Amino acid sequence: MAAQLYKTSSGRLFHAGAVAIITVGLPARGKTHLSRSLCRYLRWLGVSAKVFSVGNYRRERLGPVQSGYFDPSNHDAFEQRLSIANDCLDDMIEWLLNGGGQVSIYDGNNITEERRKDINTILVANGIHPLFIESICNKPEIVLANIRSVKISSPDYVGWDPEQAVVDYKNRIERHMANYETIGDLTLPFVKLMNVGEQLIVNNVHGYLQSRIVYFLMNLHNRRRTIYFARAGECVDPSSYKDDSDLSAEGNQYAQQLRDFLLAYREQKQTSSGNTEDQERHLMVWTSTRKKDRQTATSFVEVGIPVRQHSVLNQMNPGEVDGLTPQQIKEKFPEEVVNAQTHPYSHRYPRAESYHDLAIRLESVIMELEREKNDVLIIAHDSVLRCLYAYLFDRTESEIPTISIPRSCLLEITPSAYGCKESRVEIH
Repeated sequence: MAAQLYKTSSGRLFHAGAVAIITVGLPARGKTHLSRSLCRYLRWLGVSAKVFSVGNYRRERLGPVQSGYFDPSNHDAFEQRLSIANDCLDDMIEWLLNGGGQVSIYDGNNITEERRKDINTILVANGIHPLFIESICNKPEIVLANIRSVKISSPDYVGWDPEQAVVDYKNRIERHMANYETIGDLTLPFVKLMNVGEQLIVNNVHGYLQSRIVYFLMNLHNRRRTIYFARAGECVDPSSYKDDSDLSAEGNQYAQQLRDFLLAYREQKQTSSGNTEDQERHLMVWTSTRKKDRQTATSFVEVGIPVRQHSVLNQMNPGEVDGLTPQQIKEKFPEEVVNAQTHPYSHRYPRAESYHDLAIRLESVIMELEREKNDVLIIAHDSVLRCLYAYLFDRTESEIPTISIPRSCLLEITPSAYGCKESRVEIH
Protein backbone atom coordinates (compact mmCIF):
# COMPACT_ATOMS: atom_id res chain seq x y z
CA MET A 1 0.00 0.00 0.00
CA ALA A 2 1.37 3.41 -0.95
CA ALA A 3 1.29 6.65 1.02
CA GLN A 4 -2.21 6.90 2.43
CA LEU A 5 -3.87 10.29 2.32
CA TYR A 6 -6.31 9.29 5.07
CA LYS A 7 -7.16 6.25 7.16
CA THR A 8 -9.98 4.63 9.06
CA SER A 9 -9.61 1.91 11.66
CA SER A 10 -11.33 -0.64 9.41
CA GLY A 11 -9.45 0.37 6.27
CA ARG A 12 -12.75 1.50 4.72
CA LEU A 13 -14.45 4.78 4.07
CA PHE A 14 -17.61 4.13 6.01
CA HIS A 15 -19.97 6.00 3.69
CA ALA A 16 -18.74 4.49 0.43
CA GLY A 17 -19.54 0.79 0.84
CA ALA A 18 -17.89 -2.04 -1.10
CA VAL A 19 -17.22 -1.42 -4.80
CA ALA A 20 -16.30 -3.97 -7.46
CA ILE A 21 -14.72 -2.81 -10.70
CA ILE A 22 -15.29 -5.27 -13.56
CA THR A 23 -13.12 -4.84 -16.64
CA VAL A 24 -14.60 -5.56 -20.06
CA GLY A 25 -12.93 -5.89 -23.44
CA LEU A 26 -10.89 -7.92 -25.86
CA PRO A 27 -7.26 -8.81 -25.10
CA ALA A 28 -4.63 -6.10 -25.78
CA ARG A 29 -7.01 -3.27 -24.92
CA GLY A 30 -5.11 -2.09 -21.84
CA LYS A 31 -7.29 -3.72 -19.16
CA THR A 32 -4.41 -5.03 -17.06
CA HIS A 33 -2.60 -1.70 -17.23
CA LEU A 34 -5.84 0.03 -16.23
CA SER A 35 -6.46 -2.41 -13.36
CA ARG A 36 -3.02 -2.10 -11.82
CA SER A 37 -2.78 1.66 -12.28
CA LEU A 38 -6.21 2.21 -10.75
CA CYS A 39 -5.44 -0.07 -7.82
CA ARG A 40 -2.20 1.79 -7.15
CA TYR A 41 -4.02 5.14 -7.19
CA LEU A 42 -6.78 3.94 -4.85
CA ARG A 43 -4.21 2.62 -2.40
CA TRP A 44 -2.46 5.97 -2.52
CA LEU A 45 -5.75 7.56 -1.49
CA GLY A 46 -5.93 5.21 1.48
CA VAL A 47 -8.56 2.88 0.08
CA SER A 48 -8.18 -0.85 0.68
CA ALA A 49 -7.96 -2.04 -2.94
CA LYS A 50 -6.88 -5.24 -4.67
CA VAL A 51 -6.76 -6.67 -8.20
CA PHE A 52 -8.24 -10.13 -8.80
CA SER A 53 -6.83 -11.27 -12.14
CA VAL A 54 -8.62 -14.10 -13.92
CA GLY A 55 -5.49 -14.56 -16.04
CA ASN A 56 -3.34 -15.06 -12.97
CA TYR A 57 -5.79 -17.63 -11.58
CA ARG A 58 -5.60 -19.51 -14.90
CA ARG A 59 -1.80 -19.41 -14.99
CA GLU A 60 -1.53 -20.63 -11.39
CA ARG A 61 -3.66 -23.67 -12.22
CA LEU A 62 -2.73 -24.44 -15.81
CA GLY A 63 0.49 -22.58 -16.51
CA PRO A 64 0.89 -20.64 -19.80
CA VAL A 65 -1.54 -21.67 -22.55
CA GLN A 66 -1.58 -21.05 -26.31
CA SER A 67 -4.29 -19.34 -28.34
CA GLY A 68 -6.08 -22.61 -29.19
CA TYR A 69 -7.20 -22.85 -25.58
CA PHE A 70 -9.50 -19.87 -26.23
CA ASP A 71 -11.20 -21.36 -29.30
CA PRO A 72 -15.00 -20.88 -28.82
CA SER A 73 -15.60 -24.38 -30.18
CA ASN A 74 -13.44 -25.91 -27.44
CA HIS A 75 -16.30 -26.52 -24.97
CA ASP A 76 -14.18 -28.31 -22.36
CA ALA A 77 -11.75 -25.36 -22.24
CA PHE A 78 -14.69 -22.94 -22.04
CA GLU A 79 -16.14 -24.73 -19.00
CA GLN A 80 -12.71 -24.81 -17.41
CA ARG A 81 -12.20 -21.08 -18.01
CA LEU A 82 -15.65 -20.29 -16.59
CA SER A 83 -14.95 -22.36 -13.46
CA ILE A 84 -11.64 -20.55 -12.91
CA ALA A 85 -13.30 -17.16 -13.49
CA ASN A 86 -16.03 -17.99 -10.97
CA ASP A 87 -13.47 -19.06 -8.37
CA CYS A 88 -11.73 -15.71 -8.84
CA LEU A 89 -15.08 -13.92 -8.49
CA ASP A 90 -15.91 -15.84 -5.31
CA ASP A 91 -12.55 -14.98 -3.76
CA MET A 92 -13.07 -11.32 -4.65
CA ILE A 93 -16.49 -11.23 -2.99
CA GLU A 94 -15.14 -12.96 0.12
CA TRP A 95 -12.36 -10.37 0.37
CA LEU A 96 -14.82 -7.49 0.05
CA LEU A 97 -17.26 -8.92 2.61
CA ASN A 98 -14.90 -10.43 5.16
CA GLY A 99 -11.32 -9.55 4.26
CA GLY A 100 -11.29 -5.82 4.99
CA GLY A 101 -11.42 -4.79 1.35
CA GLN A 102 -13.33 -1.86 -0.08
CA VAL A 103 -12.58 -1.71 -3.81
CA SER A 104 -11.79 -4.83 -5.82
CA ILE A 105 -10.87 -4.94 -9.50
CA TYR A 106 -12.00 -8.04 -11.38
CA ASP A 107 -9.50 -8.11 -14.24
CA GLY A 108 -10.91 -10.27 -17.02
CA ASN A 109 -12.46 -10.06 -20.47
CA ASN A 110 -16.16 -10.43 -19.50
CA ILE A 111 -17.10 -9.93 -23.14
CA THR A 112 -20.72 -11.17 -23.23
CA GLU A 113 -23.89 -9.50 -21.96
CA GLU A 114 -24.90 -12.77 -20.29
CA ARG A 115 -21.68 -12.97 -18.28
CA ARG A 116 -21.90 -9.34 -17.19
CA LYS A 117 -25.55 -9.76 -16.17
CA ASP A 118 -24.63 -12.79 -14.03
CA ILE A 119 -21.78 -10.91 -12.36
CA ASN A 120 -23.97 -7.87 -11.70
CA THR A 121 -26.72 -10.03 -10.14
CA ILE A 122 -24.28 -11.80 -7.83
CA LEU A 123 -22.61 -8.56 -6.69
CA VAL A 124 -25.85 -6.70 -6.03
CA ALA A 125 -27.19 -9.70 -4.07
CA ASN A 126 -24.13 -9.40 -1.80
CA GLY A 127 -24.57 -5.65 -1.26
CA ILE A 128 -21.59 -4.75 -3.46
CA HIS A 129 -21.72 -1.77 -5.85
CA PRO A 130 -20.61 -2.84 -9.36
CA LEU A 131 -18.90 -0.58 -11.87
CA PHE A 132 -18.08 -1.95 -15.33
CA ILE A 133 -15.17 -0.42 -17.25
CA GLU A 134 -15.02 -1.36 -20.92
CA SER A 135 -11.82 -0.69 -22.82
CA ILE A 136 -12.43 -0.23 -26.55
CA CYS A 137 -9.74 0.28 -29.20
CA ASN A 138 -10.69 0.94 -32.82
CA LYS A 139 -7.21 2.05 -33.87
CA PRO A 140 -5.03 -0.84 -35.10
CA GLU A 141 -1.80 0.94 -34.16
CA ILE A 142 -2.87 1.12 -30.49
CA VAL A 143 -3.80 -2.57 -30.45
CA LEU A 144 -0.50 -3.53 -32.08
CA ALA A 145 1.45 -1.41 -29.58
CA ASN A 146 -0.43 -3.12 -26.74
CA ILE A 147 0.31 -6.54 -28.21
CA ARG A 148 4.02 -5.79 -28.47
CA SER A 149 4.05 -4.44 -24.93
CA VAL A 150 2.20 -7.46 -23.54
CA LYS A 151 4.39 -10.01 -25.31
CA ILE A 152 7.38 -8.44 -23.57
CA SER A 153 5.89 -8.32 -20.06
CA SER A 154 3.14 -11.00 -19.93
CA PRO A 155 3.90 -14.18 -17.95
CA ASP A 156 2.18 -16.14 -20.76
CA TYR A 157 5.06 -15.42 -23.13
CA VAL A 158 8.18 -15.85 -21.03
CA GLY A 159 10.89 -17.39 -23.23
CA TRP A 160 8.91 -17.01 -26.45
CA ASP A 161 10.32 -15.73 -29.71
CA PRO A 162 8.92 -12.16 -29.92
CA GLU A 163 7.38 -12.55 -33.37
CA GLN A 164 5.80 -15.90 -32.52
CA ALA A 165 4.34 -14.33 -29.37
CA VAL A 166 2.76 -11.56 -31.44
CA VAL A 167 1.20 -14.09 -33.84
CA ASP A 168 -0.17 -16.21 -31.00
CA TYR A 169 -1.61 -13.21 -29.23
CA LYS A 170 -3.32 -11.99 -32.41
CA ASN A 171 -4.87 -15.45 -32.76
CA ARG A 172 -6.08 -15.22 -29.17
CA ILE A 173 -7.79 -11.90 -29.94
CA GLU A 174 -9.48 -13.37 -33.03
CA ARG A 175 -10.91 -16.23 -30.99
CA HIS A 176 -12.40 -13.81 -28.45
CA MET A 177 -13.89 -11.54 -31.10
CA ALA A 178 -16.39 -14.22 -32.15
CA ASN A 179 -18.34 -13.76 -28.90
CA TYR A 180 -17.59 -10.14 -28.07
CA GLU A 181 -20.56 -7.89 -27.23
CA THR A 182 -20.04 -4.28 -26.20
CA ILE A 183 -21.99 -3.04 -23.17
CA GLY A 184 -25.50 -2.07 -24.21
CA ASP A 185 -27.48 -2.43 -20.98
CA LEU A 186 -28.06 1.15 -19.82
CA THR A 187 -29.24 -0.03 -16.39
CA LEU A 188 -25.65 -1.02 -15.59
CA PRO A 189 -23.20 1.52 -14.16
CA PHE A 190 -20.38 1.64 -16.68
CA VAL A 191 -17.55 3.64 -18.20
CA LYS A 192 -16.43 3.10 -21.78
CA LEU A 193 -12.80 4.04 -22.27
CA MET A 194 -12.12 4.72 -25.94
CA ASN A 195 -8.60 4.22 -27.31
CA VAL A 196 -7.05 4.32 -23.85
CA GLY A 197 -8.15 7.80 -22.86
CA GLU A 198 -9.16 9.58 -26.06
CA GLN A 199 -12.83 9.58 -25.00
CA LEU A 200 -14.87 8.51 -21.98
CA ILE A 201 -18.54 7.54 -21.97
CA VAL A 202 -20.00 7.47 -18.46
CA ASN A 203 -23.40 5.91 -17.70
CA ASN A 204 -25.32 5.65 -14.42
CA VAL A 205 -22.24 6.17 -12.23
CA HIS A 206 -22.86 7.43 -8.69
CA GLY A 207 -20.87 7.63 -5.47
CA TYR A 208 -17.72 9.25 -4.09
CA LEU A 209 -15.26 6.47 -4.89
CA GLN A 210 -16.82 5.90 -8.29
CA SER A 211 -16.39 9.60 -9.15
CA ARG A 212 -12.73 9.48 -8.06
CA ILE A 213 -12.26 6.45 -10.31
CA VAL A 214 -13.74 8.30 -13.30
CA TYR A 215 -11.48 11.28 -12.53
CA PHE A 216 -8.44 8.99 -12.59
CA LEU A 217 -9.52 7.36 -15.87
CA MET A 218 -9.73 10.82 -17.45
CA ASN A 219 -5.97 11.17 -16.88
CA LEU A 220 -4.87 7.64 -17.77
CA HIS A 221 -3.05 6.46 -20.89
CA ASN A 222 -0.75 3.55 -21.66
CA ARG A 223 1.63 5.05 -24.17
CA ARG A 224 5.26 4.14 -23.90
CA ARG A 225 7.26 6.75 -21.98
CA THR A 226 10.07 7.09 -19.46
CA ILE A 227 10.17 8.96 -16.16
CA TYR A 228 13.53 10.08 -14.76
CA PHE A 229 14.29 11.15 -11.20
CA ALA A 230 17.32 13.25 -10.29
CA ARG A 231 18.19 15.12 -7.15
CA ALA A 232 19.06 18.79 -7.28
CA GLY A 233 22.68 19.85 -7.03
CA GLU A 234 24.30 20.77 -3.72
CA CYS A 235 23.54 24.31 -2.53
CA VAL A 236 25.75 26.73 -0.61
CA ASP A 237 24.01 26.11 2.72
CA PRO A 238 22.11 22.80 2.65
CA SER A 239 21.36 23.02 6.39
CA SER A 240 19.06 26.07 6.01
CA TYR A 241 15.61 25.78 4.43
CA LYS A 242 14.71 29.43 5.02
CA ASP A 243 17.81 30.80 3.27
CA ASP A 244 16.93 28.95 0.06
CA SER A 245 20.54 29.36 -1.03
CA ASP A 246 22.00 29.18 -4.54
CA LEU A 247 23.84 26.21 -5.98
CA SER A 248 27.44 25.85 -4.89
CA ALA A 249 30.23 25.60 -7.44
CA GLU A 250 30.03 21.83 -7.10
CA GLY A 251 26.25 22.01 -7.56
CA ASN A 252 26.59 23.98 -10.78
CA GLN A 253 29.08 21.45 -12.08
CA TYR A 254 26.64 18.65 -11.22
CA ALA A 255 23.82 20.45 -13.10
CA GLN A 256 25.88 20.57 -16.29
CA GLN A 257 26.97 16.98 -15.85
CA LEU A 258 23.38 15.81 -15.32
CA ARG A 259 22.19 17.53 -18.49
CA ASP A 260 25.02 16.26 -20.67
CA PHE A 261 24.75 12.73 -19.34
CA LEU A 262 20.97 12.45 -19.67
CA LEU A 263 20.85 13.84 -23.21
CA ALA A 264 23.62 11.49 -24.36
CA TYR A 265 22.00 8.57 -22.54
CA ARG A 266 18.57 9.19 -24.14
CA GLU A 267 20.09 9.58 -27.60
CA GLN A 268 21.95 6.30 -27.26
CA LYS A 269 18.82 4.48 -26.02
CA GLN A 270 16.62 5.91 -28.78
CA THR A 271 19.12 5.01 -31.49
CA SER A 272 19.60 1.45 -30.26
CA SER A 273 15.87 0.76 -29.79
CA GLY A 274 14.99 1.49 -33.41
CA ASN A 275 11.49 2.39 -32.22
CA THR A 276 10.13 5.49 -33.98
CA GLU A 277 7.83 6.21 -31.04
CA ASP A 278 10.86 6.40 -28.73
CA GLN A 279 12.59 8.78 -31.14
CA GLU A 280 9.55 11.06 -31.45
CA ARG A 281 8.98 11.58 -27.71
CA HIS A 282 10.21 14.89 -26.35
CA LEU A 283 11.81 15.45 -22.96
CA MET A 284 10.14 17.67 -20.37
CA VAL A 285 11.77 18.82 -17.12
CA TRP A 286 9.70 19.40 -13.99
CA THR A 287 11.15 20.98 -10.90
CA SER A 288 10.18 22.96 -7.82
CA THR A 289 10.36 26.70 -7.13
CA ARG A 290 13.31 26.29 -4.75
CA LYS A 291 16.54 27.91 -5.98
CA LYS A 292 18.73 24.81 -6.06
CA ASP A 293 16.10 22.89 -8.02
CA ARG A 294 15.48 25.72 -10.49
CA GLN A 295 19.16 26.34 -10.99
CA THR A 296 19.85 22.64 -11.56
CA ALA A 297 17.19 22.70 -14.29
CA THR A 298 18.54 25.89 -15.91
CA SER A 299 21.13 23.95 -17.89
CA PHE A 300 18.27 22.24 -19.77
CA VAL A 301 16.70 25.59 -20.64
CA GLU A 302 19.99 26.58 -22.26
CA VAL A 303 19.58 23.80 -24.86
CA GLY A 304 15.91 24.49 -25.55
CA ILE A 305 14.30 21.84 -23.34
CA PRO A 306 11.13 23.14 -21.65
CA VAL A 307 11.23 23.38 -17.85
CA ARG A 308 8.12 23.70 -15.71
CA GLN A 309 8.13 24.76 -12.08
CA HIS A 310 5.65 23.27 -9.62
CA SER A 311 5.52 24.66 -6.09
CA VAL A 312 4.01 21.34 -4.93
CA LEU A 313 7.41 19.76 -5.72
CA ASN A 314 9.08 21.84 -2.99
CA GLN A 315 10.81 19.83 -0.30
CA MET A 316 9.29 19.28 3.14
CA ASN A 317 9.36 22.32 5.39
CA PRO A 318 11.47 21.38 8.46
CA GLY A 319 9.76 24.00 10.67
CA GLU A 320 11.50 24.87 13.92
CA VAL A 321 14.32 22.35 13.43
CA ASP A 322 15.54 24.26 10.36
CA GLY A 323 19.28 24.86 10.60
CA LEU A 324 19.74 22.69 13.70
CA THR A 325 22.19 19.80 13.88
CA PRO A 326 20.90 16.34 14.92
CA GLN A 327 22.42 16.85 18.37
CA GLN A 328 20.74 20.25 18.77
CA ILE A 329 17.40 18.74 17.75
CA LYS A 330 17.78 16.02 20.40
CA GLU A 331 18.53 18.60 23.07
CA LYS A 332 15.72 21.00 22.11
CA PHE A 333 12.99 18.50 21.13
CA PRO A 334 13.75 15.18 22.89
CA GLU A 335 10.12 13.96 22.80
CA GLU A 336 9.72 14.92 19.16
CA VAL A 337 12.81 12.90 18.25
CA VAL A 338 11.29 9.81 19.86
CA ASN A 339 8.01 10.37 18.02
CA ALA A 340 9.88 10.86 14.74
CA GLN A 341 11.66 7.54 15.20
CA THR A 342 8.38 5.78 16.07
CA HIS A 343 6.26 7.32 13.30
CA PRO A 344 8.70 8.57 10.62
CA TYR A 345 5.99 8.91 7.94
CA SER A 346 3.33 10.82 9.88
CA HIS A 347 5.43 12.77 12.41
CA ARG A 348 5.99 16.48 11.97
CA TYR A 349 8.24 18.69 14.07
CA PRO A 350 6.75 21.99 15.36
CA ARG A 351 5.58 24.17 12.44
CA ALA A 352 6.95 21.58 10.00
CA GLU A 353 5.60 19.18 7.38
CA SER A 354 5.51 15.39 7.52
CA TYR A 355 5.80 12.89 4.69
CA HIS A 356 2.02 12.50 5.03
CA ASP A 357 1.55 16.23 4.38
CA LEU A 358 3.90 16.01 1.40
CA ALA A 359 1.98 13.06 -0.06
CA ILE A 360 -1.27 15.04 0.07
CA ARG A 361 0.43 17.99 -1.58
CA LEU A 362 1.75 15.84 -4.43
CA GLU A 363 -1.58 14.45 -5.67
CA SER A 364 -2.03 17.13 -8.33
CA VAL A 365 1.41 16.49 -9.82
CA ILE A 366 0.77 12.73 -9.70
CA MET A 367 -2.32 13.24 -11.87
CA GLU A 368 -0.30 15.36 -14.25
CA LEU A 369 2.37 12.66 -14.37
CA GLU A 370 -0.27 10.05 -15.27
CA ARG A 371 -1.52 12.35 -18.05
CA GLU A 372 1.89 13.25 -19.52
CA LYS A 373 2.78 11.39 -22.74
CA ASN A 374 6.33 12.73 -23.17
CA ASP A 375 9.38 11.67 -21.21
CA VAL A 376 9.73 13.59 -17.95
CA LEU A 377 12.74 14.38 -15.81
CA ILE A 378 11.79 15.42 -12.27
CA ILE A 379 14.49 17.35 -10.43
CA ALA A 380 13.65 17.68 -6.75
CA HIS A 381 14.68 17.09 -3.15
CA ASP A 382 15.03 13.44 -2.15
CA SER A 383 12.00 13.66 0.19
CA VAL A 384 9.79 14.54 -2.80
CA LEU A 385 11.29 11.84 -5.01
CA ARG A 386 10.75 9.25 -2.27
CA CYS A 387 7.00 9.97 -2.22
CA LEU A 388 6.70 9.86 -6.01
CA TYR A 389 8.73 6.65 -6.12
CA ALA A 390 6.42 5.10 -3.51
CA TYR A 391 3.40 5.97 -5.62
CA LEU A 392 4.83 4.49 -8.83
CA PHE A 393 6.04 1.29 -7.14
CA ASP A 394 3.14 0.90 -4.68
CA ARG A 395 5.39 1.00 -1.60
CA THR A 396 4.11 1.10 1.96
CA GLU A 397 4.12 4.36 3.89
CA SER A 398 6.57 2.93 6.41
CA GLU A 399 9.12 2.43 3.63
CA ILE A 400 8.98 5.99 2.27
CA PRO A 401 11.39 7.74 4.69
CA THR A 402 14.11 5.16 4.00
CA ILE A 403 13.87 4.89 0.20
CA SER A 404 17.34 5.55 -1.20
CA ILE A 405 17.63 8.30 -3.83
CA PRO A 406 21.38 8.98 -4.16
CA ARG A 407 22.49 12.17 -5.90
CA SER A 408 25.05 10.23 -7.92
CA CYS A 409 22.36 8.21 -9.72
CA LEU A 410 19.77 8.92 -12.37
CA LEU A 411 16.65 6.83 -11.78
CA GLU A 412 15.03 5.60 -14.99
CA ILE A 413 11.44 4.38 -14.51
CA THR A 414 9.43 2.70 -17.26
CA PRO A 415 5.71 2.13 -16.64
CA SER A 416 4.22 -1.05 -18.17
CA ALA A 417 1.02 -3.08 -17.95
CA TYR A 418 2.47 -5.30 -15.24
CA GLY A 419 4.04 -2.55 -13.14
CA CYS A 420 6.91 -0.08 -13.30
CA LYS A 421 10.46 -1.15 -14.04
CA GLU A 422 13.47 0.68 -12.63
CA SER A 423 17.12 1.06 -13.47
CA ARG A 424 19.67 3.23 -11.68
CA VAL A 425 22.41 4.69 -13.82
CA GLU A 426 25.53 6.36 -12.42
CA ILE A 427 25.81 9.97 -13.60
CA HIS A 428 29.26 10.54 -15.08
